[in-house]
Amino acid sequence: MGIEIDIDRDACMGSGNCVFAAPGIFELDDDSVARVVDPEASPEEAVVTAARQCPTHAITVRRDGDRL
Repeated sequence: MGIEIDIDRDACMGSGNCVFAAPGIFELDDDSVARVVDPEASPEEAVVTAARQCPTHAITVRRDGDRL
């Protein structure tokens, strides 16, 4: 896939939108904060959708340094 996924853990509110948009890539930890489990578990489009649907914009997706 060749993408980099960053989560601003301070900004994450634990809505779970990312978990629904990109199953297998994200999960909520014990503190209800998103974390990346497997960056290749869903199609790249799902990861970009997850980032766009994040209510706090806590997810950043990049390829070769460019934001997607």
